[in-house]
Amino acid sequence: MDRLDEISEALQAQFEEKNAARDQAIVKSRMLIRNCANAIRAVHRRQWEEAQAGLETARAAADELTSGVEGHPDLYYSGYMQDALKELVEAFATYAIVRGEPLPTPEDLSVVGATYLNGLAEAATELRRFALDIIRKGHDQEAEHLLGQMESIYHILMTFDFPDALTYGLRRRSDTLRSVIQRTQGDITQSIRQQRLEHALADLEKKLNLD
Repeated sequence: MDRLDEISEALQAQFEEKNAARDQAIVKSRMLIRNCANAIRAVHRRQWEEAQAGLETARAAADELTSGVEGHPDLYYSGYMQDALKELVEAFATYAIVRGEPLPTPEDLSVVGATYLNGLAEAATELRRFALDIIRKGHDQEAEHLLGQMESIYHILMTFDFPDALTYGLRRRSDTLRSVIQRTQGDITQSIRQQRLEHALADLEKKLNLD
């Protein structure tokens, strides 16, 4: 028992250091999520230069976040950390898919596999908003292309049939993506039918006027 005070003081110092790192990580993770949301918003507005700048800002924020918990693997793998890094994947993947560029790899973004897959699932879900904007402008082929990308991601995700403890709840996000794909399929089909009907009516009106 003679060393109890010494052990206690050492442990107190360790916990104080970890607690400070945790507090900073929570603040930085919120900043990263905000940066990613801004980048995705720029993508939806087709403000490509702003989106690229937002992605680089997000990457820098992610680097700062992860470096702040270096030496604390339990903090790195905590839920709030991986959720923030998931948003980074979502932002970069959304931009790449919409722009027709190669997807970044997990190594490119310095994230673990499970976080990457969950971010990819959310990126595919995010594409529904983009597809709906395209449909409103009557560009059904472009929307169908995005739908194809969503389906490809979904089929890949379904091959990762592992426990949620390993995949960070990927199954739930995959199920959400499936329902989003089904709704998007219905929206595109309805839009195509509506356009065909409008064209048919226009042709009929033209024919009647000629007669």
